Amino acid sequence: MAELAVDKHVKYILAVEKNKDSFESVVMDHLRMNGAYWGLTALDLLGKLDSVNVDEVISWILKCQHESGGFSGNIGHDPHILYTLSAVQVLALFNKLDVLDIDKVATYITGLQNEDGSFSGDMWGEVDTRFSYIAICCLSILCCLGKINVEKAVSYILSCKNLDGGFGCTPGGESHAGQIFCCVGALALTRSLHYVDKDLLGWWLCERQVKSGGLNGRPEKLPDVCYSWWVLSSLIMIDRVHWIDKEKLVKFILDCQDVENGGISDRPDDAVDVYHTYFGVAGLSLLNYPGLKAIDPAYALPVDVVNRIFFSG
Repeated sequence: MAELAVDKHVKYILAVEKNKDSFESVVMDHLRMNGAYWGLTALDLLGKLDSVNVDEVISWILKCQHESGGFSGNIGHDPHILYTLSAVQVLALFNKLDVLDIDKVATYITGLQNEDGSFSGDMWGEVDTRFSYIAICCLSILCCLGKINVEKAVSYILSCKNLDGGFGCTPGGESHAGQIFCCVGALALTRSLHYVDKDLLGWWLCERQVKSGGLNGRPEKLPDVCYSWWVLSSLIMIDRVHWIDKEKLVKFILDCQDVENGGISDRPDDAVDVYHTYFGVAGLSLLNYPGLKAIDPAYALPVDVVNRIFFSG
C-alpha cells in the first residue's frame, strides 16, 4: 500500500496559498475563508501548522469581519454563516479566539435562527440543515450555545429525517451523506443523538462503500475522497464505524494522492485541490493513520484544539 506523502502535501497546501494567480486560487477567491480552514487544518493534522505566519492569517481574517459580526469568504465580500464558522475554526486552531468580540459573532448567528428553529445562511434567507450544524458548532466553540433556542433547532433537524434513517437539507429532501454529517453532528453537539435510529442510519451509511473501497454520498454515485470525512465521521458519532472495511478505504484515499506534486483528488488520477486534500487527510486521521493528529468527528477540528477550548484554564 502507498504511504501518505506528508512533505509533498504540506508543500502543495503552502503553494496554493502563495500563488494568488493560479486557476485554483482565482476560482476560490470568493470562498478563501473556507480554503484557509481546509488548508490550515490539514497542516495541523500533519503536524506542520508552524509553517504558517500566524499574524498574517489573523490580520486577514479580521479584515473579513463585517459590522454585523459575521465573516465573509474574502475581503470585500458579503458575510455568511459558512465563512463565519471557518473563521472561528481557524482562530481556534491558532488559540486566538480571544481576538474576537464573541458576543458580536454570537449575536450575528443567533439572528439567523428562524421561528421554526431552522437557520438561514445569511440575510437573504436560504435555509439548509448545513446552516443548523454551522450555527450549533460555531456557538458551541464560542461557549454561547445557550443564546439560541436549542430545542427548536433540534426539532427542525429531526423534521428533516427520512424513512431510510438519513437526513436531507430541508424536510422531505433526499438523504445525502453531507447533510447526514451536518444533522448527526448538530445532534451530537446538542446531546440529542438518542433521536437517531443508529442501526438504520448505520446501514445506509455503510452501504456507501463501493468495490474500490471509497465512499459515495448517495446510492449509485461515484466514490469521492471527501465522503471519507462525511460518512466516516457520522459512523463514528453513531458508533457504527466497524461496519465498513477501513483498510480498503485507507487504500482508496492513498491512491488519490499526487505523490509527485502533492495534494489529494476526489478519485485516483484526477486533478488535486485543497478541499479534497483536507478531507482525505481528515479521513485518514479518523482511520487512525500513523503520524496524524486525531480529529474530532463533530467539531471537525483536531482533538487537542477542542480539548484546549473546553478544558484549558
